[in-house]
Amino acid sequence: MLRITDTRSGHLVEIPAAPRRLLRSCVHLPAAVGTGIGPVHLRVPLIGDVLARTAELNGLQVVTVLTTPELTQDQKLALERVMAVLGIHPPVVVGAHRPDAALGGPADVHVAVRGADTGDAADGVRMEVGGVGTVLPEEGAPDPGHLLAPELPDASAPEAADPLAVRLLLLGRPYDAPVTVTGEALADARQTLRRWRRQVADWAQEPSRPIPAELLRESHAALADDLGVAAVLDLLADVAGRSEVPAGARFETFAHLDRVLGLDLARDVGHQR
Repeated sequence: MLRITDTRSGHLVEIPAAPRRLLRSCVHLPAAVGTGIGPVHLRVPLIGDVLARTAELNGLQVVTVLTTPELTQDQKLALERVMAVLGIHPPVVVGAHRPDAALGGPADVHVAVRGADTGDAADGVRMEVGGVGTVLPEEGAPDPGHLLAPELPDASAPEAADPLAVRLLLLGRPYDAPVTVTGEALADARQTLRRWRRQVADWAQEPSRPIPAELLRESHAALADDLGVAAVLDLLADVAGRSEVPAGARFETFAHLDRVLGLDLARDVGHQR
């Protein structure tokens, strides 16, 4: 069972309503992209992506559409490129009109930035995503905003410019809480990814072991109860340091939960020096 807090009522609501096994998700790209695709534009489809991944982990089928303001062809290509390097599974881009036809029926959930006008989208749960702010860098310091521009480096770039560090940073807070992007925060996210990938690669060399039942229950419960991704990240940080959990079990835990996180945590398996 997947439950999301409906912003309009403040109550947790099961989506989709049982017994249906198809989740219809409508993600609303914030307006005003004329000056470029900013961090808010990335966080909204990112949360929609994690919602879809969580639903699929719970055995649901998912169809996701993305409603957008009017975009030029260059803006559409830039948006597609940014979503690709952040590991966001491509939705059906339907423009500014009502998406019911593409969804095959009314949406079960609408994902939008806090306070956004989503028109007459009265059906389904409203899931509001917190805003994203950036801190201007000091003179001579790297600009944290360069990873949030359409010119994001591709996934094969060196780890110093790993775009998935942006994904980790934006997932590190509850989806309805604001996030501030700084150069220091991005550096911490890159360091965490490097450390986890190195550990996962090391654990992969040990015999596989099943995920401990309590870890599986705790992580799935956190995800199913209002998309608690930040709690799952905290759980992984704890598991990484628990020597009583066999290395093979830690590998399986990280690999399993990365199906939702989308951080490519097993990328270095087989590439240890």
